[in-house]
Amino acid sequence: MTMSKDKSVEEGIVEKLINKSENLSRWYSEVIRMAKLADYTPVKGCMVIRPYGYAIWENIRERLDEKFKETGHANAYFPLLIPESFLAKEAEHVQGFAPEVAWVTHGGKEKLEERLAIRPTSESIICHMYSKWIRSHRDLPVLINQWCNVLRWEMVTRPFLRTTEFLWQEGHTAHATKEEAEEEALQMLRIYCDFIQDELAIPVIIGGKSEREKFAGALRTYTLEALMCDGRALQAGTSHNLGQNFAKAFDITFQDERGERRYVWQTSWGISTRLIGAVILTHGDDAGLIIPPNIAPIQVIIIPIWQTKTRTLVRERTEHLLKLLKKKFRIEADLREEYTPGWKFNEYEMRGVPLRIEIGPKDIEKEQVILVRRDTREEKPIKESELKVEVEQILQNIQTNLFKKAKKFREENTHEVRGLDEFEEILRTKRGFLIAGWCGKTECENHIREKTVATIRCIPLAPERRGGNCINCGERGELVYFAQAY
Repeated sequence: MTMSKDKSVEEGIVEKLINKSENLSRWYSEVIRMAKLADYTPVKGCMVIRPYGYAIWENIRERLDEKFKETGHANAYFPLLIPESFLAKEAEHVQGFAPEVAWVTHGGKEKLEERLAIRPTSESIICHMYSKWIRSHRDLPVLINQWCNVLRWEMVTRPFLRTTEFLWQEGHTAHATKEEAEEEALQMLRIYCDFIQDELAIPVIIGGKSEREKFAGALRTYTLEALMCDGRALQAGTSHNLGQNFAKAFDITFQDERGERRYVWQTSWGISTRLIGAVILTHGDDAGLIIPPNIAPIQVIIIPIWQTKTRTLVRERTEHLLKLLKKKFRIEADLREEYTPGWKFNEYEMRGVPLRIEIGPKDIEKEQVILVRRDTREEKPIKESELKVEVEQILQNIQTNLFKKAKKFREENTHEVRGLDEFEEILRTKRGFLIAGWCGKTECENHIREKTVATIRCIPLAPERRGGNCINCGERGELVYFAQAY
């Protein structure tokens, strides 16, 4: 669908955002539009990520890229188009992605001899290249990541959370041993966990996926699961131990120290622009976005408050503050004269800027400013001489407070259940994470899914509690996390 031009913003009229509790789906869409994160396009399921939304993605990408490079990974780029025969080489993989693949059948007016897939993921093309590059144990490990776009033909879409085309990173590594590959998959899981919790202020649970839910073609899939404000789970990232499935399909072998040829062991791992959707749903409120300071495009906004005769004085002081703080913080000053301070307050609250600095003639007389936090709305007068230190401390405090608040919500909405009736009742009334026993059988997993629309989100790596009886068949099993999910 296409969207009409946002005339209310152009005319300086503050739109009223619907309350989250009234209609979360509509609130989510309105926040994205009104905060200018993204817009719809004529192509179903595709979005334009606007500069403000893309700036959030750039901050995510920059910080994660740093962590990847610290652990020895290098960036590369692989083709968007993948020959159909490549996808078909790993049977489980092609079967898993077949419904989502978009195909190129013509080049200009000529029909192609072989269809080309627009990449839904890059395992097949990267494995083809690895089969050419890897010859000896001296070539290992191969630690490559790429930042790119992918396309999956989704039936139901929602900006950032599930779109036909989206941005992501996908790491692909090759190793000499099973142990090295497993260590790599778990290392990347921990990197994602630290990043999502420390930078996005979103608590996650980590663990494995069931055979039914794992990545097509993987030996094991590890996941990070977050709980959104409506009690639904969101898969925030995955790390896959691919084993030797792809190596055997693409003949990726190396000569070991004894001169014997062996198949490599592989991993792949990724996160996407879905994380922006997670930030919106985790932290946003009835006034709009709340962006954690660590990834906020604008950490601090200065709003001058003036009248005609004090405009020059206040403007000069605002520019002085901007210069004072710009080297340390991502900060802007809104000097537009056609909008009132009140309109600007609402706009930057909508856009989730963590901290606002207000300055007027009376503040200048007192050599102070007013600091207003986005998360708590707390206002605080601060002397200009203390501003740098105070701003830094408040931003850190906001980051910590957002995580604590989200973690408290998750804890309050995590329920341990012992039977299917109790399981269904909680899903009807509360949702959230449900810790319940599962025997390990796919038949029981399928039955629970069909009856409740809840899936196994995570099998904890180190269970904190003993196993329990399966809520479907009653046999002894292990405790896993269920939830309805995005």
